Formats: sequence, structure tokens, C-alpha cells
Amino acid sequence: MTPDDTTTGDLTRPIDLTRPRRVEFGSGTAPAAGRWIRENNFTRVLVVADAFNAARVDLLGLAGAAVTVFAEIKPEPDLPNLEALLAVAERAGAQAVIGFGGGSAMDLAKLAAVLPGSGQSPADVVGVEKVAGKRAALVQVPTTAGTGSEAGTRALVTDPATRSKLAVQSRHMLADLAVIDPDLTLSVPPAVTAATGVDALAHCVEAYTNRKAHPATDLYALEGARLVGRWLPRAIADGGDRAARAGLALASFYGGLCLGPVNTAGGHAVAYPLGTRHHVAHGAANALIFPHVLAFNAPAVPQRTAAVLAALGLRAATDPAAVFDAAHRWCAGLGCEMRLSAYGVPQDDLPRMAEEAHAIRRLLDNNPRDLTRDDILAIYRAAY
Repeated sequence: MTPDDTTTGDLTRPIDLTRPRRVEFGSGTAPAAGRWIRENNFTRVLVVADAFNAARVDLLGLAGAAVTVFAEIKPEPDLPNLEALLAVAERAGAQAVIGFGGGSAMDLAKLAAVLPGSGQSPADVVGVEKVAGKRAALVQVPTTAGTGSEAGTRALVTDPATRSKLAVQSRHMLADLAVIDPDLTLSVPPAVTAATGVDALAHCVEAYTNRKAHPATDLYALEGARLVGRWLPRAIADGGDRAARAGLALASFYGGLCLGPVNTAGGHAVAYPLGTRHHVAHGAANALIFPHVLAFNAPAVPQRTAAVLAALGLRAATDPAAVFDAAHRWCAGLGCEMRLSAYGVPQDDLPRMAEEAHAIRRLLDNNPRDLTRDDILAIYRAAY
């Protein structure tokens, strides 16, 4: 038995495939959100957005509805941010909630669609399938190409007391409609395009090299990686390249399809403390960590690692040093910051970060190779 045999996927193993009930994809599709609202005779709508996207809600075509806009979504949203949203949602009494933004807006929109009026608090629903039911219809409209949150059933919120991510997973948080309009990402600057693009790549790669990898998601995962490899450099070079933006939007969606049934693994677990403890943007944290964990896992999944590199247009390799060199050069070539020290992360915090990452068992248990606390600390030190 070769190392890859454990993750080639057993066709007989059950898998629960979830995706939005309806998907509108393509340039200029943003007004489909408003058309769907009218088709369903919804008159009270809550839009969950960051400040930038709150200023362009008119793109959604919501004329005729009473629209409440919550415009205070923060990067790496925390419990106080969620509580402020839920207070607005309670007053709005919306029949439909629209997440309009990146993963933060879409994640909190999921919670705004299920918690108001439910009698459940955020603490009550942390975990798997603890949500009592959907209280409002949910529309997701991504404005970045990275998280794939429009396709999934999970929401992540930071607990400021513990500086850890709280994960809620529920079928009731699946979008009724996902509107993926790549034109909404044309304004994303190069650095954010790079970081979010590598986040989409990480979703695909961590699903493809996962202990739970399955043939039903492998095709999305590997094609998502190919799309990022082909289109991300072009989108960074020319933000107005609509074909490149569409390619990345599709890659992000494919990554989202993998997150529900398979989820991420070691890469995201190691990246999370950068955001929760030091406010490094999620995409940037994943880009920095990506080459390290890909190389670490190579001995356990050599064939799949080689396939990932080939998907990115790089020379296939299985030797960890060669894998790291290729992936690191690729990320750095996109303009991603690849040094922890550049983000002001104090070196004496690395052991505590390693402890926190090692405690994220919901992800580390998916990793094809066991990542010990010392392994994680070594990655942080190598990235410093």
C-alpha cells in the first residue's frame, strides 16, 4: 500500500454533498438577488455587508423592498460584532437576509438568518447541527474570490475572550440562492486578490489531500486548483481582466463545495492563530502557511502533492524540500508576504500560537499526516 492509498477515496464511503438550492453565476448577475426577492414576495430584507459593499447595495436590484443594511462587518468578526448584527436583525424582522461581501459578511449573514427569534444564543449553536431551524431566507453574494462561504453551511466567529474561532455548522445555514457575479470583484486590489486567491487554493488543496478526501469532491478540488493556477496571476497583473475574475470566482465556489463534506485540514488550523491573535487577514495567513504544510504533508500524500503542483503549472515533485521551494516561490511571486515577522507577530508568542493551533482538532484530525505541537512550532519558526 502506498501512502496515497489512504486518501484516494473510497467510493463506497457515504458522503453528504450540500450546495445552495439555486446558483446564479456570471458577469452581471448581481441583480438576480433582487429578482429572486420579488419572485418570492419578500418585502423586508436585511443586507449584511462591510462598509465598502454597503455603499453599493443598489447593485443587488432591491428596489421595492424595505431594506435594512448592517454595514459594520469587520474582518475576522467577533462575538460583539455578531451581537450587534443580531440586535439589528431582531428589529428588522427581515423575511430574507443577504450576505454581501467576503467570507465575514456571508458567515454572519448565515447566523442572522437562523438566530433572531429562535430563542437560541450564539453559544447554543456552536458545533454541528445545533441550530433549531431557518428563520429567514438566505441569499449569498460574494464580492471576493476566496472563501467559498456562499456554498457552505459553516460560520466562524472569534471569541475575544479566548481568541479562538467558534465554528457553527448547520444545514439550516445553506443559502437558498447564491449569486456569484465576478464583476463584483473587479475592484479588489492586487494584494487582496492574491491572498484571497490562495485561500481558495488552500480550500481545494486541503480537501484534496485530506483524510476524508472523496472522489465526489476530488474533481472540484483539483479543478479549483487548476483554475487558481491559471487565472490568479492574470487577475493580479490586471484587475480588470474579467475572464480571470470569473475563473477565480469559480475556483472559490468549487473550494466552497469541498468544505461541507470534507473541510480543510492542517493548513487552516496553523493559519487561524495568525488572525485571532494578531489580526492577520485570513487569506494572507493562509498564503503564508500554505507552502509549509503542503511540504510537510508530501510524504503522506506524494502523488496528490505532485498533482497539486502540476495543477499550478509547476514541476511535479514529492520531495518535501522541492515541494516547499516550488510552492513558496509561487506564492511569493504573486506578491504574498511570506514572513511572520513582517506582520509584527512577536517571536515569544509562537509557542502559544502552536498550542492554540494544535487544539483545533476538527481540522487537524483531517490532516493526512499527524501535526504535533512541535511540528507546528517549527513551521512558525521557519516562516518567521
